[in-house]
Amino acid sequence: MRYDLVIFDNDGVLVDSEPISNRHLAAYLTELGHPTSYEDSIRDYMGSAMHRIHELVLERTGQRLPDDFDDVFHARVFAAFERELEPVAGVTDVLEELAGDGVPYCVASSGSHARIRVGHRTTGLDRWFEEERIFSSEDVGRGKPWPDLFLHAAERMGVAPERCAVVEDSPLGVLAAQAAGMDVYGFTAMTPPSRLLRAGAEAGQLFSDMGQLTDLLK
Repeated sequence: MRYDLVIFDNDGVLVDSEPISNRHLAAYLTELGHPTSYEDSIRDYMGSAMHRIHELVLERTGQRLPDDFDDVFHARVFAAFERELEPVAGVTDVLEELAGDGVPYCVASSGSHARIRVGHRTTGLDRWFEEERIFSSEDVGRGKPWPDLFLHAAERMGVAPERCAVVEDSPLGVLAAQAAGMDVYGFTAMTPPSRLLRAGAEAGQLFSDMGQLTDLLK
């Protein structure tokens, strides 16, 4: 392994949550008078921290989302997670191999700590992620595309940024990893490779099957 730390995004990389989350986000925004399709939500909000959703809606419409928007959205999504959520296919094999090889890893997500934990508990990934391996944009105040979250995770894990690999599936995450000075591996199961390439991902580090990841990291 050529890295001292592998940092995973959560939604869409560890847990297959993006279809569920964006379906509910599109429906809720539409309900509030901001017509949004599922495709719009994937394009505009995938990989975003909640504050970015508020900022984009305000910028585009001049209207603020309700004060309880985050609470209502999370309640709907968490309930759906508990009914439907599955781990990304093949990711438990990747985690098992990293752990077996003694390679440190962690998760750094734009989602809240509560969202990460609900997803991991529902899918059984909590066995792989102790408290000290979990980092959220809540910890740093601003999410991707800013590099703060990845830099915070690396610092807490005691690894220099240039010795880190980031596994991401959104353009915002690619931009954040690059701004942090880290290598980024783009997972294209849901995101067209062209979008990750436009964000700056390297073609040789894109992959569509999680089973390919450990060979790429080596």
